[in-house]
Amino acid sequence: MGPLSPARTKRLWGPRSLGVALGVFMTIGFGLQLWGGPFQRRLQRLQLRQPWVSSLGPAASSCLPQQRLVFLKTHKSGSSSVLNLLHRYGDRHGLRFALPARYQFGYPRLFQASRVKGYRPQGGGTQPPFHILCHHMRFNLKEVLQVMPSDSFFFSIVRDPAALARSAFSYYKSTSSAFRKAPSLAAFLANPRAFYRPRARGDHYARNLLWFDFGLPFPPEMRTNRGDPHLPKDPSPLQPHVLPSGADSQAQILDPKALFQPVFTVADGHRQTASPGSLDLGSSPFIKWALAWLDSVFDLVMVAEYFDESLILLADALCWGLDDVVGFMHNAQAGGERGLNADSNSRLSAEDRQLTERARAWNNLDWALYVHFNHSLWARIEQYGQRRLERAVAELRARREALANHCLVGGEALDPKYITNRKLRPFQFGTAKVLGYVLQSGLSPQDQEECERLATPELQYKDKLDAKQFPPTVSLPLKTSRLLSP
Repeated sequence: MGPLSPARTKRLWGPRSLGVALGVFMTIGFGLQLWGGPFQRRLQRLQLRQPWVSSLGPAASSCLPQQRLVFLKTHKSGSSSVLNLLHRYGDRHGLRFALPARYQFGYPRLFQASRVKGYRPQGGGTQPPFHILCHHMRFNLKEVLQVMPSDSFFFSIVRDPAALARSAFSYYKSTSSAFRKAPSLAAFLANPRAFYRPRARGDHYARNLLWFDFGLPFPPEMRTNRGDPHLPKDPSPLQPHVLPSGADSQAQILDPKALFQPVFTVADGHRQTASPGSLDLGSSPFIKWALAWLDSVFDLVMVAEYFDESLILLADALCWGLDDVVGFMHNAQAGGERGLNADSNSRLSAEDRQLTERARAWNNLDWALYVHFNHSLWARIEQYGQRRLERAVAELRARREALANHCLVGGEALDPKYITNRKLRPFQFGTAKVLGYVLQSGLSPQDQEECERLATPELQYKDKLDAKQFPPTVSLPLKTSRLLSP
């Protein structure tokens, strides 16, 4: 590997000097993830282009599609829909996936390269390279770089902790002891200390789930005195690092020109729009440096509330086409749309607004992540061009609607009771029904194949890729009578 450019070194190690960054990160527990040669990776500069919208001018021909990808699949953040497009892309192009033996890489433990099916450590013999790592894991950079090339494109997705909490409470009700003991999400957030125990089984789902998925250590004041140092202790009193309480509380950072509908919060009975300077992210050096470290590793972090806009930026960064990123929503819960859209706060009742504020305060580290990456997304949108983005998003949505009308019965997701094809029926988990798709009859063989790819849930698609990549070997029994006969 050649030397790092100065600009790339700055991206890897944060905005300040390498020595200071290493000292701070190692102090707060990042040393194991940062240390060692594999961390020094290079990426070509992103080339902002739009290869599919002919109305916007001729497509640039200076970039090649990126096919080495690391996607951190965060929980309850729209990541299953991203996973489907990665499955389809790799399937069509014959790429090799780094697959788990089952469906997750030992989660909630930190990712280990040894959990990748078919992986052989250096010196363990030659093996074909992996192109895509995308299934559920708790991020561990050092081990990821044992599996994936250092010039891979790293990306992930985050979601407003308030919307994530609603989805997680429903989905992990039987998994998290804290959620299981609480009669409702409102009751849980009104007094989380009555239900939450940091070392209890499954309770990582109940607080700062995004922070946990990113593999970040918790601040010193939130660590347990014994046991897993990554699990937070019960703080007293509850003091969010990012979201102030009371009349001066502010919402997430959004585009100041409000290209799309901004998010509002309520303070003293009045709606107010957030301003970029209203949140003091520097109030915690720990959080500040954690975010700087993530910026040095991840090339793009999508935002679920701006899913289509994020897809456009993803396709542009990867030099992919429209059909590479268009797709259907996966793993969506029935009745789960509330709180997902970016403008939903303006339509919430006073009770729901209180729940939203409490969820963000309880998940204060996730809120810091969300505010930070929401801001960085809008900075990229400014660079891309807002009007250009609006046109691209409109074309993406039109293409999705056309595919849905062509492929799907009813043109939309359906209750699982209507899905008789086991290959298309999503795994049912939690208290809410997980929606899926039924294909139209009479499709041509080519359309049938593509529509199946679009509609196949993540577990079934993973099994399909596994069988394709590791075909079962059939051993024929020896016929001893023939071997013994003259």
